[in-house]
Amino acid sequence: MSLLAVGVSHQTAPVTLLEQFAMGADDTVKALHELVGSDHVSEAIVLATCNRVEVFAEVDRFHGGVTEVSRVLARQAGATVEELSPYVTVHYEDQAVTHLFTVAAGLDSMVVGETQVLGQLRTAYALAREQGTVGRALHPVAQRALRVGKRVHSETGIDKAGASLVSVSLDRAEERLGCLAGRPALVVGAGSMGALAATTLARRGAGITVCSRTPAHAERLAAAVEGRAADLARLPEEIAAADVLVTCTGARGTVVGTEVVAGAMRSRGGAGRPERPLVVVDLALPRDVDPRVAALPGVHVVDLALLQGARTAAGEHPASGGVAADDVAAAHALIEAETALVRAERQAAAVAPTVSALRSQAAEVVDAELLRLSARLPDLDARARAEVARTVRRVVDKLLHEPTVRVKELASAPGGVDYADALRALFGLGIDAEVAPECTTLAEAVAVDPDDLRPGGGA
Repeated sequence: MSLLAVGVSHQTAPVTLLEQFAMGADDTVKALHELVGSDHVSEAIVLATCNRVEVFAEVDRFHGGVTEVSRVLARQAGATVEELSPYVTVHYEDQAVTHLFTVAAGLDSMVVGETQVLGQLRTAYALAREQGTVGRALHPVAQRALRVGKRVHSETGIDKAGASLVSVSLDRAEERLGCLAGRPALVVGAGSMGALAATTLARRGAGITVCSRTPAHAERLAAAVEGRAADLARLPEEIAAADVLVTCTGARGTVVGTEVVAGAMRSRGGAGRPERPLVVVDLALPRDVDPRVAALPGVHVVDLALLQGARTAAGEHPASGGVAADDVAAAHALIEAETALVRAERQAAAVAPTVSALRSQAAEVVDAELLRLSARLPDLDARARAEVARTVRRVVDKLLHEPTVRVKELASAPGGVDYADALRALFGLGIDAEVAPECTTLAEAVAVDPDDLRPGGGA
């Protein structure tokens, strides 16, 4: 069995494509069961956030696993595997472990060092556990990833800039509006992202109003930030009163339409009063706000596509300037060390079937020879027969002890599985071991065997 990571993220795919992959809780549950119900995937975790959808799976074959995971992702996106190939990344074994740890640490985020993804990973893991799609292979890796994420944030200065998608977006808002202290802000959505937005706005001194499809959630969040809750039906009036609108719901369709914002902008000005600009921060995936809102006079939209474009234009993450290179290097060093530990544990576990097969084969040989001895010496008394059996088994155990102990020790070193391969070859054990391929994109995986990722194909 081997660890496989397949998915799309802001690193490789535009926001318009990420929107096609967007998953609600029901979608994630369906994907989890579809994955573990396939032929080559035995365990799975689906991490779906505002800037990535990735599957971490335990598979029995690389090609078969890539095929099945890719098909599930393609179905979710309403596209073919071939169409998605340029945007999907594939990581295998050590690469997959390192990637998972890097994601958990916030190093692969749109804003370097943000901590929200660690909570999102914890939620994804909890859901997979609840659905019974994680087992002996993924449990320790997922738990280690959560510990690694915590260690990176506590033992390095990776998050001392306090950056998050929310804070970076509000920095953009302040570039347009100036200081947010005393300005009215409307938060639509009372989930984890909404709570982060409301808390960040409150720290900057804004006056907070919260709208949500669930009034109780809005009231609870508003009370926590000393703001007020408003009915979602009053959205046009609340937008008209706000200088900053932050949307982050889990809705599948448009929440804030162009006409609603246009009407709000028309009602903002009064006699002798200059028109007030509105900054709209849309952190939802799929987007809550109609993209045409950005064309309205006086409205400035900050969304994931804008942040992604800023990162691409700068050749770096938009918030990376707040994180020292030494802190990033320290975080990567910690991840590398933790990956080595996981590699040692998994390689040691991978050797166990070889050791068991070798001992089973030796036991069969001993039993066969003792049976042959009984046929040749039928008059041998029971006591002597038992002593001969004990002696033969003791000799075999002693001969096997050193190689089996050594192969377990060597397995924890880089390339250690090679020793198990040699043991299988020398003793003709006939246990297949798949070599981890070096590939980071779906296109490269397809290049290994183009038929593997086509409908009806497979390893």
